[in-house]
Amino acid sequence: QLQASGGGLVQAGDSLRLSCTASGRTSRYYGMAWFRQAPGKEREFVAVISWTGGITNYADSVKGRFTISRDNAKDMLWLQMNRLKFEDTAVYYCAVARARYGSGSPSNSDYEYWGQGTQVTVSS
Repeated sequence: QLQASGGGLVQAGDSLRLSCTASGRTSRYYGMAWFRQAPGKEREFVAVISWTGGITNYADSVKGRFTISRDNAKDMLWLQMNRLKFEDTAVYYCAVARARYGSGSPSNSDYEYWGQGTQVTVSS
C-alpha cells in the first residue's frame, strides 16, 4: 500500500513537500513516480525516479521547481514543490512501477500500485 501526505492550501509562490510511504511490499527495487489530476482533466505525469534514485525526469511544467527524491532504506518517496503556481492545483498521487529495476517511465500504464492521493490547492 502507498500512503501519500503533505498536501494543503498554499499561496502562489509557496512551497510544499509531499511524502509517500510504502508498506507491505517494498518499493526499493521499483521506479516510483508522482502524477496529478486536476478537476475535469486527465491524470498527468509530474516526476519519476529510478529504483536507485540516480535517474529522475520531470514534466516540462514543473522542471526547475519540483524535485523528486527517495530513501529506499525507509521505503519513502518525496516531492519537493517550490514556487507553486495556481495551475499546480490538483490531487497528487504516488505510484510504484510494475517492473523491477526500471529507470522510470512517464506513462501511468507502467505503474501498478497507487496511493490514495493528497490534495494540493494553490491560491493565486
